[in-house]
Amino acid sequence: MNIALAQINVHVGNFDANLQKMLDYTRRAKEQGADIVVFPELATVGYPPRDFLEFDDFIERADQVVQQLAKAADGIAIIVGSPTRNPVVEGKDLYNSAYFLANGRVQQVQHKTLLPTYDIFDEYRYFEPASEWKVVRYQDKTIALLVCEDSWNVGNENPLYKINPTDRMLEQQPDLIINVSASPFAYDHAAERVRVLQANVERYNIPLYYVNHVGAQTEVLFDGGSLVLNAHGQVVDEMPYFEESLRIYNTEEVQEDSDGGGERERDKMTLIHDALVIGIRQYFGKLGFKRAILGLSGGIDSALVAVLAARALGADNLRCVLMPSQHSSDHSVNDARQLAQNLGCQYDIVPIESVYHSYTDLLQPHFFGQQEGLTEENLQARIRGMILMAFSNKFGNIVLNTSNKSEMAVGYGTLYGDMCGGLSVIGDVYKTECFELARFINRDGELIPDNIITKPPSAELKPDQLDSDSLPPYPELDAVLYQYIELHKSPQDIIEAGADPALVKKALRLVNINEFKRHQTAPVLRVSKKAFGMGRRFPIVAKYLS
Repeated sequence: MNIALAQINVHVGNFDANLQKMLDYTRRAKEQGADIVVFPELATVGYPPRDFLEFDDFIERADQVVQQLAKAADGIAIIVGSPTRNPVVEGKDLYNSAYFLANGRVQQVQHKTLLPTYDIFDEYRYFEPASEWKVVRYQDKTIALLVCEDSWNVGNENPLYKINPTDRMLEQQPDLIINVSASPFAYDHAAERVRVLQANVERYNIPLYYVNHVGAQTEVLFDGGSLVLNAHGQVVDEMPYFEESLRIYNTEEVQEDSDGGGERERDKMTLIHDALVIGIRQYFGKLGFKRAILGLSGGIDSALVAVLAARALGADNLRCVLMPSQHSSDHSVNDARQLAQNLGCQYDIVPIESVYHSYTDLLQPHFFGQQEGLTEENLQARIRGMILMAFSNKFGNIVLNTSNKSEMAVGYGTLYGDMCGGLSVIGDVYKTECFELARFINRDGELIPDNIITKPPSAELKPDQLDSDSLPPYPELDAVLYQYIELHKSPQDIIEAGADPALVKKALRLVNINEFKRHQTAPVLRVSKKAFGMGRRFPIVAKYLS
């Protein structure tokens, strides 16, 4: 049997486009001799559909897509993920299902059993878990059909669920497993994905075919990386990252493959770079936007975002605004100008000193007797934000936020100032990773001026200001933040790991008291296993560690 894995990029709620794409891939797979073509989890509606699932019309449109695909299942079978209605009154109204379509109709539907409700996932909000498990018999093969998480309860030291769906199917003696998935990207997730699927093969001793989404849905990124494993747990093939792909596998050849050399090499910075580029491109493309704008300060964060945006959208669709103040150094302006010229993008220089003085003159009678300080620093950031939004309103360019994860974590940013924007590009990239990513970008030549990478970070909102005046050195700070945010370590755990107690107390307090800022920021492109946004839910009004 020839099985085609269709690693595709769909669009939430774009039923016509999703259907047409799957029909095209079905035709291609059939022309290339495939007996079955497999599409990802909830491919009819896009993932995650979230509360669109509460609309009857949304589910009806998904059903219509399934019916159209069933008509195309002529001479080829189609496996596709889609929501289905639960006919039983008790329980949730929907299932997350995998359809098996053949001979022009729906042959079988297998519902998802294990419904993730953690990080970005909230599936038990919408779906009822499966209570029946039946294999699919097609041609000479018996197939255990699973949906994403159904394979993720194997090989875990602390399993989330009490059952494994494949265990329930094993007595029906399946020849192979097919898993339709929506597995979001994190820079270390592909390796974990291979480990989990190998654990499944080691447990069941049958080949496994796994297909994943590719592309981006707002802040959630999908890297593809669909997999085929033989019965020995060897990776026969791992499909490309961050690009659509159709590949056909003969079940006998997979079974006989003794090489297992199909797993891809992975480099953290390559993955993060490619993820951010596709995240920007997809956000703009799926919303119908074309042009971006950002404030280019001469610092590393805005430089990174400018490069990524130019690569995602094209330099002709990027506009950079240099907004020097009385505190901006000449080298920052020159560095920013040089970067814009290196990229070949439009740039404007809009000095803000006169605007700043007009504000301070306006406010002076009301601030009488008060010393200058943070208010005046924030005024500069908010003037810059206002200018960027004015350009956005006038010309239609979408503002890109340039705050990094370290700054977002500790609140080192100004609401309605440098934290404004429609999309946060590097809000899941720590400052130390920003330096690493900049060097990665420059690996083949100096695109980002070297001075931007080597000079001490500064907001340049007061004379001789450095980030280190307000924050610990970034390598020390980021190490603490990572242990708290990603690893959920307690203050004592982090201190026992070698961190300075005063630094730990200060950093964790800053993280928790600045939740209100993060609740008001743009969607953050997710590249780690714990990004700020929909996957990290903390109360604003809380006392813990604050």
